[in-house]
Amino acid sequence: MVIEFINPSELGDSSKYGYTQIVVVPSGSNLVYIAGQTGADENGNYGNFNEQLQQAFINLDKALKVIGATREDVVKITILSVDHNQDKLGLISAKRKSFWSNHKPASTLIPVPRLASDEMLFEIDAVAVVGNS
Repeated sequence: MVIEFINPSELGDSSKYGYTQIVVVPSGSNLVYIAGQTGADENGNYGNFNEQLQQAFINLDKALKVIGATREDVVKITILSVDHNQDKLGLISAKRKSFWSNHKPASTLIPVPRLASDEMLFEIDAVAVVGNS
Protein backbone atom coordinates (compact mmCIF):
# COMPACT_ATOMS: atom_id res chain seq x y z
CA MET A 1 0.00 0.00 0.00
CA VAL A 2 1.21 3.45 -0.86
CA ILE A 3 0.09 6.53 1.04
CA GLU A 4 -0.10 9.60 -1.20
CA PHE A 5 0.97 13.05 0.03
CA ILE A 6 -0.35 15.76 -2.31
CA ASN A 7 0.28 19.52 -2.32
CA PRO A 8 -1.57 20.82 -5.38
CA SER A 9 -0.36 24.17 -6.68
CA GLU A 10 -3.92 25.52 -6.42
CA LEU A 11 -3.71 25.22 -2.61
CA GLY A 12 -0.20 26.57 -2.14
CA ASP A 13 2.95 24.85 -0.92
CA SER A 14 2.32 24.00 2.72
CA SER A 15 5.42 21.79 2.95
CA LYS A 16 7.51 24.82 3.94
CA TYR A 17 5.40 24.91 7.13
CA GLY A 18 5.85 21.19 7.79
CA TYR A 19 2.55 19.72 6.59
CA THR A 20 0.73 18.40 3.50
CA GLN A 21 -2.60 19.63 2.13
CA ILE A 22 -4.01 16.19 1.17
CA VAL A 23 -3.15 12.67 2.33
CA VAL A 24 -4.74 9.67 0.62
CA VAL A 25 -4.72 6.41 2.60
CA PRO A 26 -5.52 3.21 0.67
CA SER A 27 -8.64 1.30 1.67
CA GLY A 28 -7.97 -1.65 3.92
CA SER A 29 -5.37 0.24 5.94
CA ASN A 30 -5.52 0.17 9.73
CA LEU A 31 -6.13 3.67 11.04
CA VAL A 32 -5.19 4.43 14.64
CA TYR A 33 -6.43 7.55 16.42
CA ILE A 34 -4.13 8.90 19.11
CA ALA A 35 -5.72 11.13 21.75
CA GLY A 36 -4.41 14.61 22.42
CA GLN A 37 -0.91 14.53 23.87
CA THR A 38 -0.11 17.45 26.12
CA GLY A 39 3.11 18.98 27.36
CA ALA A 40 3.05 17.22 30.73
CA ASP A 41 6.13 15.19 31.56
CA GLU A 42 5.98 11.73 33.18
CA ASN A 43 5.49 13.40 36.58
CA GLY A 44 2.62 15.59 35.40
CA ASN A 45 4.71 18.78 35.36
CA TYR A 46 4.16 21.54 32.79
CA GLY A 47 6.64 24.16 31.64
CA ASN A 48 6.34 27.21 29.40
CA PHE A 49 4.82 27.02 25.91
CA ASN A 50 8.00 25.91 24.14
CA GLU A 51 8.76 23.27 26.79
CA GLN A 52 5.22 21.93 26.48
CA LEU A 53 5.49 21.91 22.68
CA GLN A 54 8.67 19.82 22.89
CA GLN A 55 7.22 17.45 25.53
CA ALA A 56 3.96 16.93 23.63
CA PHE A 57 5.92 15.70 20.60
CA ILE A 58 7.96 13.41 22.89
CA ASN A 59 4.68 12.07 24.26
CA LEU A 60 3.36 11.56 20.72
CA ASP A 61 6.51 9.54 19.92
CA LYS A 62 5.85 7.40 23.02
CA ALA A 63 2.24 6.76 21.96
CA LEU A 64 3.35 5.78 18.45
CA LYS A 65 5.94 3.37 19.86
CA VAL A 66 3.26 1.63 21.97
CA ILE A 67 1.31 0.72 18.81
CA GLY A 68 4.43 -0.24 16.84
CA ALA A 69 4.23 2.85 14.64
CA THR A 70 6.75 5.52 13.70
CA ARG A 71 6.48 9.20 12.91
CA GLU A 72 6.27 8.32 9.22
CA ASP A 73 3.03 6.40 9.89
CA VAL A 74 1.25 9.61 10.96
CA VAL A 75 -1.09 10.92 8.25
CA LYS A 76 -2.99 13.68 10.12
CA ILE A 77 -2.45 15.84 13.19
CA THR A 78 -4.54 18.41 14.99
CA ILE A 79 -2.78 21.02 17.12
CA LEU A 80 -4.41 23.14 19.82
CA SER A 81 -2.49 26.26 20.87
CA VAL A 82 -3.54 28.43 23.83
CA ASP A 83 -3.37 32.20 23.23
CA HIS A 84 -1.90 31.58 19.80
CA ASN A 85 0.26 34.23 18.08
CA GLN A 86 2.91 34.55 15.33
CA ASP A 87 5.75 33.62 17.69
CA LYS A 88 3.99 30.39 18.66
CA LEU A 89 3.24 29.68 14.99
CA GLY A 90 6.96 29.93 14.26
CA LEU A 91 7.82 27.50 17.06
CA ILE A 92 5.12 25.05 15.95
CA SER A 93 6.17 25.19 12.27
CA ALA A 94 9.83 24.63 13.19
CA LYS A 95 8.95 21.68 15.43
CA ARG A 96 6.69 20.09 12.80
CA LYS A 97 9.47 20.38 10.19
CA SER A 98 12.18 18.97 12.46
CA PHE A 99 9.95 16.18 13.81
CA TRP A 100 9.00 14.90 10.37
CA SER A 101 11.71 16.35 8.04
CA ASN A 102 10.65 14.87 4.64
CA HIS A 103 7.37 13.29 5.76
CA LYS A 104 4.64 15.88 6.22
CA PRO A 105 1.22 14.75 7.51
CA ALA A 106 -1.94 16.78 6.96
CA SER A 107 -2.36 19.29 9.77
CA THR A 108 -4.94 21.52 11.40
CA LEU A 109 -3.95 24.18 13.93
CA ILE A 110 -6.69 25.57 16.18
CA PRO A 111 -6.06 28.56 18.44
CA VAL A 112 -7.98 28.14 21.70
CA PRO A 113 -8.45 30.28 24.80
CA ARG A 114 -7.98 27.34 27.19
CA LEU A 115 -7.45 23.58 27.29
CA ALA A 116 -8.60 21.09 29.96
CA SER A 117 -6.60 22.76 32.74
CA ASP A 118 -5.07 26.19 33.21
CA GLU A 119 -1.46 24.98 33.01
CA MET A 120 -1.97 23.24 29.65
CA LEU A 121 -0.77 25.43 26.75
CA PHE A 122 -0.35 22.94 23.87
CA GLU A 123 -1.93 19.70 22.68
CA ILE A 124 -1.50 17.50 19.61
CA ASP A 125 -3.50 14.48 18.48
CA ALA A 126 -2.76 12.21 15.53
CA VAL A 127 -4.11 9.68 13.08
CA ALA A 128 -1.62 7.01 12.02
CA VAL A 129 -1.68 4.09 9.60
CA VAL A 130 -0.26 0.86 11.00
CA GLY A 131 0.41 -2.37 9.20
CA ASN A 132 1.05 -0.40 6.01
CA SER A 133 3.38 -2.25 3.65
